[in-house]
Amino acid sequence: QVQLVESGGGLVQAGGSLRLSCAASGDTFSNYAMGWFRQAPGKEREFVAWISPSGFTEDYTDSVKGRFSISRDNAKNTVYLQMNSLRAEDTGVYYCTRSRSGWGSNDFSTYNLWGQGTQVTVTS
Repeated sequence: QVQLVESGGGLVQAGGSLRLSCAASGDTFSNYAMGWFRQAPGKEREFVAWISPSGFTEDYTDSVKGRFSISRDNAKNTVYLQMNSLRAEDTGVYYCTRSRSGWGSNDFSTYNLWGQGTQVTVTS
């Protein structure tokens, strides 16, 4: 059973940085696109970023472009989300997710495996 385990969340002041990690079990990590979503209190889960299996293709939601960076290390079965210049509106639970294929998107239905989430709280 493949599992995704996120880490790296925490409490940070506005303008600060955090780096989230997501470790995947199993030996097929490099076959799939990976993504990050987030969910703020009282809101629906929303797309943040995705990365292709090779790491060559990335995409971000507009609100994080230029501030967040997604990357992956296939040798370590790990995907990362570097978050800089954090804002209060970035607060939420961040979920790592695996695509059904080698391609990602901003559509929730593209993904079929989810981690348990890690809390990010940005204070202003």
